[in-house]
Amino acid sequence: MVPLGAHKAAIMGAAGAIGSFIVATGGTITTDGDYKIHSFTSSDTFEVTEGSGDVQYLVIAGGGGGGQNRGGGGGAGGFRTATGLSVSVQEYPVTIGAGGSGGTSARGGNGVDSVFSSITSIGGGGGGYHGSLKAGLSGGSGGGAGGSSTGGSGTAGQGNDGGDANHDYSAGGGGGKSAAGADGSGGNGGNGGNGLASSITGSSVTYAGGGGGGKYGGSAGSGGSGGGGAGMSNGTATAGTNGLGGGGGGGSDPSSPYYGAAGGSGIVIIRYKYQ
Repeated sequence: MVPLGAHKAAIMGAAGAIGSFIVATGGTITTDGDYKIHSFTSSDTFEVTEGSGDVQYLVIAGGGGGGQNRGGGGGAGGFRTATGLSVSVQEYPVTIGAGGSGGTSARGGNGVDSVFSSITSIGGGGGGYHGSLKAGLSGGSGGGAGGSSTGGSGTAGQGNDGGDANHDYSAGGGGGKSAAGADGSGGNGGNGGNGLASSITGSSVTYAGGGGGGKYGGSAGSGGSGGGGAGMSNGTATAGTNGLGGGGGGGSDPSSPYYGAAGGSGIVIIRYKYQ
């Protein structure tokens, strides 16, 4: 027979263990077994109302926009993920970075940073174009170059460099999380660098692909896996995918009006054990 005091202590101990689990609000909440997942596609607050512990996070910034007229592909938004970030009862602001604008008379715009707690992912670099602003811009991943120039630099741990351009004829692809953007060559735009898969939601999804470079008489570059947009072919460049942080495709010549496409917005995902 278990003494009453011991039985009461066991009950109180179990209640204490249950009480230690994180209880939180914010974003779209789903479950995966014993884990809760909060997905944010717009700026909000992750609020821990009870408990404390470690969370896993994925923070993807907005992708860069593609450059205009033989324009470089936009670089993917910065990609950061890890486990072991400690949280406790308080509010944690979440900022979702928008994609950069597509170039209509110059380079594409840089994507906007995404932020969760102390974690910041850098927006993707805009793609260059064949006029005076040829070089791709630096960012989470660098934008591809347009004209005879070099791609932008990626941020260490978040992405890769954009591809270089071949004289004034073919633009580089934007960098992605897993690979640099390809260089333009022989009138063909470089392909965007591939992104990286994460299973933080319980399903594998690829994020942060670079945009394809624009062409000059050859073939436009394809977008990298993970939401990268293709360079302009038959009239329009493809935008980066929202919620994946993909870079936008670069504009091509001849193909009026030559515009580059916008980058895709980012996302923040938080995962923790709740039972």
